[in-house]
Amino acid sequence: MTTTSLEPHRAQLALRADGLLAMFNQAGVLDAADVHVAQRLERVGREPNEIVSLAVALVVRAVRQGSVCLELAKVADTTAVDGVAPEDVAALPWPEPAAWEDAVAASPLVSTGRDGPADRPLQLVGELLYLDRYWRQEQIIADYLDAAIDRPVATPEPNSLRRALTRLFPEQPPDRQRLAAVVAVHRRVSIVAGGPGTGKTTTVAKLLALLQVPVGGALRIALAAPTGKAAARLQQTVNEATANLESEDRNRLGTLTASTLHRLLGYKPGSTSRFLHDRDNRLPFDVVVIDEASMVSLTLMSRLVEALRPSCRLILVGDPDQLASVEVGAVLGDLVERPASRRATPVEELDAYVGADLADLDSEERAAARMRGVVRLSHAHRFSGDIGALADAIRVGDAEATLQVVRTPSSMIDFIEVDVAESLSGLDGLREEIVSAGVEMVEAARAGDADRALTSLDGHRLMCAHREGPYGVTRWSRQVEEWLTEIIDGYGDDGFWYVGRPLLVTSNDHQLRLFNGDSGVVVEADGRPWAAFRREGVVSLIATSRLSDVQTMHALSVHRSQGSEFTGVSVILPPAGSPLATRELLYTAVTRARKHVRIIGTEDALLEAVRRPIVRASGLGRRA
Repeated sequence: MTTTSLEPHRAQLALRADGLLAMFNQAGVLDAADVHVAQRLERVGREPNEIVSLAVALVVRAVRQGSVCLELAKVADTTAVDGVAPEDVAALPWPEPAAWEDAVAASPLVSTGRDGPADRPLQLVGELLYLDRYWRQEQIIADYLDAAIDRPVATPEPNSLRRALTRLFPEQPPDRQRLAAVVAVHRRVSIVAGGPGTGKTTTVAKLLALLQVPVGGALRIALAAPTGKAAARLQQTVNEATANLESEDRNRLGTLTASTLHRLLGYKPGSTSRFLHDRDNRLPFDVVVIDEASMVSLTLMSRLVEALRPSCRLILVGDPDQLASVEVGAVLGDLVERPASRRATPVEELDAYVGADLADLDSEERAAARMRGVVRLSHAHRFSGDIGALADAIRVGDAEATLQVVRTPSSMIDFIEVDVAESLSGLDGLREEIVSAGVEMVEAARAGDADRALTSLDGHRLMCAHREGPYGVTRWSRQVEEWLTEIIDGYGDDGFWYVGRPLLVTSNDHQLRLFNGDSGVVVEADGRPWAAFRREGVVSLIATSRLSDVQTMHALSVHRSQGSEFTGVSVILPPAGSPLATRELLYTAVTRARKHVRIIGTEDALLEAVRRPIVRASGLGRRA
């Protein structure tokens, strides 16, 4: 089971642990917190069986690392610990799976099966062991999907739909955007998947215009995303796409606004886990679109679907191959892979409107569109050529093809084979690119040219998987600052808000319309420093005294880079053996670039990352 935290985990010892809990704690598999929860439940439930206590501690560990549940039969083979050899983990005294499952099922702490007692802290369904809270959240989503399947949707009159499709998606070679729109018209829940730059947001704008045709623009539409930054970008790009539609579609759709999912659901006074809108106070919308859905946790998705009216359409948009939520669950990925539902989009309906598009799909893609409402857009407009080939090889987990791409001479890709914990040799190109962009940014900032300073800032981004240590953001931020200080006279000498300081916003500030993950730069204007940010395409200057949660940004974590794009990126690979060296992390980093990618790390680190997908145990993707 691969960890998904932002930093390799060092286990804390539980001093009063004994038996199996102590052994697994000392081996680094369990943290003190995992052991303490197991011991607490052991006392409360009067559970004397230490293999049950081990299962409890392991399911707490699994949740801490992003999984929804624990698969007892496979946990011994899938558990990975940073800095511990796999053979040492395998050598621990793991219980025999069948006996382990029997002991857990017999425990007074555990409710067995879907209809077991509702007052137990754990739930065992087949081989999957859950903390009760996450079992119930998963059930909420599964029940919603089942109910949505049984509620057919009203579709436009065929000739009207055909005319609208021709207008919104003009005839051209096979176009999966058109297919995504037709699937969404015929389903209560649909998913528009695809990598960066594949036109997902443009598809959403046209899809919404299509849905408005039969009702003359009367549908109430909500746009939302998990972060403020993503919501602001969604609103901007949807309205830009809407502006390019013909006047009749543009007028029906109007100007749309987007919010965070938390704001959509509404703050509930006195509660940190519940919202104003819930099953007893439904959201007043006919269509809800969630962008960057890969970042939505199990908990937040369950709260959302609880709050949707039975007649509401839900459209999820995102890239299931990117890093998932830092919290529990990988809901979008689970739904993309979920087994076929009982109700399919009729073949004759698809053939009638998108026959040519269907010919472009393989059998699995056809099944996904018909049976699960999933359409994956495949043509990348952001990048192509070697970066596209690299992204595709990483996405499918083809390590040999990935290595071949990065070793083939290219103006778009550089592979610097070095372990940066041992040597900085071979990094002259990285230093030159960083210094060049930094010099241009500082010159523009000192001249008061905020637009050029921000453009220079986004010209190149150095990204890391770790936060600390030789591969981490903190270390590389210091390194970049040293390089810039050596070259730029007086750099950083004019106080905390020095001109040319790159900024990263670390929390949402709705009053300033700044969101967690936004980047800016300190520029000089009227003889004093101002913070410059680009908001909805317009440069704004904000008094530095009004900023609170910002930090210097010479390097960025890959997690924070999600949803952004840069002219070029350089990524410091985690070392081979790091649980952070995953396929999703590398794919996310590479697909931030438009024109150039530089990968820095060893061959072993690269191959291991491509071969290791993030494993998040879940029951949602296993059944329909």
